[in-house]
Amino acid sequence: MEQEIKPIVNRYWLKGEFPYEIIPRLAELNICGVTYEGYGCPHLPFLMEGIIAMEMARIDASIATFFGVQSGLAMGSIYLLGSEEQRQEWMPRLQSLQAIGAFGLTEPEVGSAVSGGLTTTARRQGDQWILNGQKKWIGNATFADVIIIWARDLEDGQVKGFLVRKGAPGLDVEKIEDKMALRIVQNALITLRDCAVSESDRLQKANSFKDTSRVLRMTRAGVAWEAVGCARGAYESALAYTRSRKQFGKPIAAFQLIQNHLVEMLSNLTAMQTMVFRLSQLQDEDKLTDEHASLAKVFCTLRTRDIVGRAREVMGGNGILLQYDVARFVADAEAIYSYEGTKEINSLIVGRAITGISAFV
Repeated sequence: MEQEIKPIVNRYWLKGEFPYEIIPRLAELNICGVTYEGYGCPHLPFLMEGIIAMEMARIDASIATFFGVQSGLAMGSIYLLGSEEQRQEWMPRLQSLQAIGAFGLTEPEVGSAVSGGLTTTARRQGDQWILNGQKKWIGNATFADVIIIWARDLEDGQVKGFLVRKGAPGLDVEKIEDKMALRIVQNALITLRDCAVSESDRLQKANSFKDTSRVLRMTRAGVAWEAVGCARGAYESALAYTRSRKQFGKPIAAFQLIQNHLVEMLSNLTAMQTMVFRLSQLQDEDKLTDEHASLAKVFCTLRTRDIVGRAREVMGGNGILLQYDVARFVADAEAIYSYEGTKEINSLIVGRAITGISAFV
């Protein structure tokens, strides 16, 4: 990340393009699907997965997001909810990055309400399913070989998952332009018009949104680690800047107000790192719950916002220039704050757990 991504990341971020040339290099690291067993996956602890996410986001949150969609959301859906035949077909190819995956849950009019309000529909027709609807903000979708599409079965009203292959008739993928955050991530608006998917490409173990939530619980922990990485990258950039930037004849790191910002940043960062470390321990012990993942996501993304804001502040006007990296961290922190469940939704998940009372409407 430091040697090969950092020198090019601002250029690609500014253009809103993805550096496809890095995919073979990522594949060589053999870190995709790091926690899964079999299918060429390393089968290492969740702590290792978290550290990988943090180190990626420390340099660039867009690359960390691309990798999280590939390794977590797409591969995780197939690993947890697919048939053995589906795993054999897709897991080795996704693990080696010979195929790219995407995860289509969010819709133009349905974000937080996906658990019960999906408007994308699936209708069984013989040995096929006919999908209709739209998905929005779907990372990797513009160049994905397979997109996991979540749709509501018109017969029983339950959410089901489908493996929609690249180029499927009735599948239209349009890149979302003019984003202010995660500009390297190729997000798309997906339109499905009578898109036919065979029964063999339905995720065989995905029969309700509770199954979808199994994937989200696992990947939400990774987002907390990404938030830590984004915050750490901003802190390290700000610290280096304050040591080199001179005003009134001395480095600005020598001023009390600057040191106060740095201490506040480090305090939050240390608390975040401690929380996600424990989160991964719970995953490795198979004790992770929805509220654990949600609490970490809420806390870490809130603290990240504060850290990147302080980092920009100590840099003054230079903090809005890409060349110092912090401007990118500030923008990208806003996306991390929102995706994989908003603060409000995750807070209600935690609130329900600690009070025993659901405040969901």
